[in-house]
Amino acid sequence: MKISQLKYTEWLDADKMHEASKEWLSELNFIKDEHLFFEDLVTQFTSQLIAFGNFSNNKEIIDAINRSQKQNNGLIEAVKIHENELKIMVDGIDQIEEEKAYTKEHSDLIITITEFLKEYKSLKTQLFDIIKSIKKEDKNRHLLDRK
Repeated sequence: MKISQLKYTEWLDADKMHEASKEWLSELNFIKDEHLFFEDLVTQFTSQLIAFGNFSNNKEIIDAINRSQKQNNGLIEAVKIHENELKIMVDGIDQIEEEKAYTKEHSDLIITITEFLKEYKSLKTQLFDIIKSIKKEDKNRHLLDRK
C-alpha cells in the first residue's frame, strides 16, 4: 500500500494536494471536537468507570484519548504548515528539489494521517464499548432494583 500511495502522490498536482490538505484539516478539526465530547463523556461516567471494576483498562482509554488529542493537535499544525508551504508548488519558479521535498512531505502526511485515523477509529470503538457496557450494567441494576 505504501508504494502505491507514493506513486499516486507523484501524480498529484498542487490543486489536488491543496484539496487533500483542506479535507485533512476538516476531518482533524472534527476529531478535535469529538475529543471534547469524549472528555465530557468520561467526566459524566467517571464514577461508573471506577465502579465498573476494571479501572486500569479504563485509565488506559483515558490516557489513549489524551495521547490522541495531542497527536491530533500536532497533525493539525503539520497540515497547516504544509498548506502554507504549498506556494512552492504554484509560484511558477522551477525549484525541483523543493517541489520534490514538498511532494515527499505530502506522501508522508498521507501515511501518517491514514494511520492516525485507523488508531482513532479503534480508540473510539473501545470507548463506546465501555460506555455501552456501563449503560447496560446500569439498566440491569435498575431492573433488579425494581423487583
